[in-house]
Amino acid sequence: MAQRTAIAEQIYTAPLTKAERPIDLVHLAKQCLGDEHLEYEIMRMYDTTVKTYFDRLKLSSSHDDLVLNLHSIKGASGGVGAFSVANLAKTAEVELQAGRPLSPERIDDLGMAIEEVRAFIAHMLDNEPA
Repeated sequence: MAQRTAIAEQIYTAPLTKAERPIDLVHLAKQCLGDEHLEYEIMRMYDTTVKTYFDRLKLSSSHDDLVLNLHSIKGASGGVGAFSVANLAKTAEVELQAGRPLSPERIDDLGMAIEEVRAFIAHMLDNEPA
C-alpha cells in the first residue's frame, strides 16, 4: 500500500509532460542555445508581445489589420514554442486569406490558448532561479 501511495504522489507532483505544456521548453531551450536566463527573458518578452497583438486583434476593424495581428501572433508563438497558439493563429489566418470571416468563436479559442500560455509563463517566472 505504501508503494501505491508513493506512485500516486509522483503522478500528482510531477511536472507537466512535454505534450501537456503550453510552451515546448525543449524547443525554447534550443532557440536560446541552452541559456536559461535568456529563456526567461524570452518568455517575458513573448508574454508582452502576445498580449499586445491579441488586444490589437480584438480591436481590428480591417482585413489587413486582422491578418497582420494573426501573423504576428503566429510568428512569435512558433518562435517561443507555443505551438497550440501558433496553430490556432495560422488556421484563422488561412481562413481569412481564403475569404472566410473570422468568427468570434475562433477569436475566443485563440484567447483561451493565449491565457493558458500566459498563466504557464507566470508560473515559470514565479519559480525562476536566482
